[in-house]
Amino acid sequence: MHDSPPIKVYVSVNADFGEDGTMKPQSIVWEDGHRYTIDRVSAIIPSPALKAGGQGDRYTIWVNGKPTYLFFERSTALNGDNIGRWFVERRVN
Repeated sequence: MHDSPPIKVYVSVNADFGEDGTMKPQSIVWEDGHRYTIDRVSAIIPSPALKAGGQGDRYTIWVNGKPTYLFFERSTALNGDNIGRWFVERRVN
């Protein structure tokens, strides 16, 4: 039996925006409505989501002392207020 590939789970994110334009996520809301506080962000790199697909920025975040990835998938729209969406990868068994 093969494991299914991860799927994108789009999540709500509360983020701070620095005067230099950086986005720093502060918390995420999982699909069940549970809010998780992000302890810290240790890295932000331009990166595709190799497992679930998509292009944007990969944030290495720490939640409850454990690292995980949070992705910001940039919108291709040239105007409007939707600049992109946040997602995490979830494995389906």
